[in-house]
Amino acid sequence: MAIHLVDSHSHLDMRDFDPDRDEVIARAVAAGVRTIVTVGTDIQSDMKAIALARNYPQVYAAVGIHPHEADRATEADIARLAELAKQPRVVAIGETGLDFYRNYSSREAQHRVLKAQLELAARAGLPIIIHARQAEADIMAVLAEWAHRFPYPEDRPRGVVHCFSGSTDTALKYIEMGFYISFPGTVSYPNSRGPQVAKTLPRDRVLVETDCPFLTHQKHRGSRNEPAYVRLTAETLAAALGEPLEEFAAQTSKNAARLFGFELTTVN
Repeated sequence: MAIHLVDSHSHLDMRDFDPDRDEVIARAVAAGVRTIVTVGTDIQSDMKAIALARNYPQVYAAVGIHPHEADRATEADIARLAELAKQPRVVAIGETGLDFYRNYSSREAQHRVLKAQLELAARAGLPIIIHARQAEADIMAVLAEWAHRFPYPEDRPRGVVHCFSGSTDTALKYIEMGFYISFPGTVSYPNSRGPQVAKTLPRDRVLVETDCPFLTHQKHRGSRNEPAYVRLTAETLAAALGEPLEEFAAQTSKNAARLFGFELTTVN
């Protein structure tokens, strides 16, 4: 049985991939990664993500303003983001959220830019990609208020909380609001609780990602991450769940396709 994987969150636009982007994507395909979502972090990054999605059939784009960039985001940027969201092969808004660990932008600005993108996602009919780091109470409150103001049909996913490293209780609260939970290569780290959390979650709400070039799987820790390594994350979680890799990969790919609204490519 062929492997079919989706890397649900990457940053292929970053300069880390400038020397060998073609080879990186070729290695991903060879590893069974059929689809890659490359995620923007500011307007320039968003435009690069769209260009990559236009140039590579395996790639889709998400456009957003990362919380680290919130202090620099203007009303014109939000308006521009709304226009970029209409481009072909754009499948989500984000990443956006709150990061109270780095605090590269003020909390006030992070809240402002997050709320603007949540409203944009609802208007555009696109899922939202959430970054949440040491800001659980605030992000939960913002998302709950948004969910109340913009009710979605039960069969329409709201978005995904990416690079999840929280507790089972927190994950289930996100799921109750209509979110998916995405696990990166950190599930392979010695003290990670990711595999235990994944065991408790509905299988149809779990995704895998690399967040490359960051957060490399333990097997390659210390080197640049890339989409091919999402297979290692899938292997780690499949083993923890006691499932064949092929079945786990197929389920997480189906989940990603439903969330982002793309067709899964045929595996020969």
